[in-house]
Amino acid sequence: MPNPLADRTRRAASFNTASAHYAKYRPSYPPALYEAVEEALGRPLAGVRVADIGAGTGIATAQLHARGAHVLAVEPGEGMAAELRRSLPGTPLVRGDGNALPLADGAADLVTFAQSFHWTDPGRALPEAYRVLRPGGVLARWWNISDSSHTWVADQADRLLAHFGREGAAHGAHIPGRADADAPLTHRIPWSRRLTVDDHLANLASHSLFLVADAALAQDFLDRERARLLQLFPDGHVEERYVVDLVLTTRPASA
Repeated sequence: MPNPLADRTRRAASFNTASAHYAKYRPSYPPALYEAVEEALGRPLAGVRVADIGAGTGIATAQLHARGAHVLAVEPGEGMAAELRRSLPGTPLVRGDGNALPLADGAADLVTFAQSFHWTDPGRALPEAYRVLRPGGVLARWWNISDSSHTWVADQADRLLAHFGREGAAHGAHIPGRADADAPLTHRIPWSRRLTVDDHLANLASHSLFLVADAALAQDFLDRERARLLQLFPDGHVEERYVVDLVLTTRPASA
């Protein structure tokens, strides 16, 4: 019988083998996301104390820093942390995960989980996040979700399902743990980025679906998909379409 916890642990650890690839090809996040966070905070991000949990290679960490926030990155994975140190050498970084944060009570004005909350146990991670927040502090959780309202994105999702079966069904359109019982979705922010077909496929290959799959099975999909996309986009470029799903909550008075 499959062990969901063991599978999640294996998938989370897989990123450490491809951290440089992840940093190079994964999408960042649109300005409107940070504007929504600032609105929730009631102030600009400049000077805000942020704990970025599950920071990975520092994609959101760098964007928060660029807006003037004082960011502390928390990352459990050795490979991902090493890449973050390489790309953001001046950023404070501690090793740890969202289920047991190595941070003091009330240490942050803002706690962020960028593309990372689904790797936690919400029953443990939520109390930890609220513990680390100051009274009135904001918890922000967000995900880039492939926007299947666009035909080519939906068709690619169908091909992933057909090729990888149940594992492929979980890729992109649905991320376990995104819709948390404690808070409804706050914002849906559509955005896109234009890149080459090969870079799009490299982005796909950085996902845990591909990192834990049989190498030949994964490469077969990428080869077939490259041929299909070049037929669809003969100029060799695609417009990756996303919706950022954002959940914003404030630390409860009793936390």
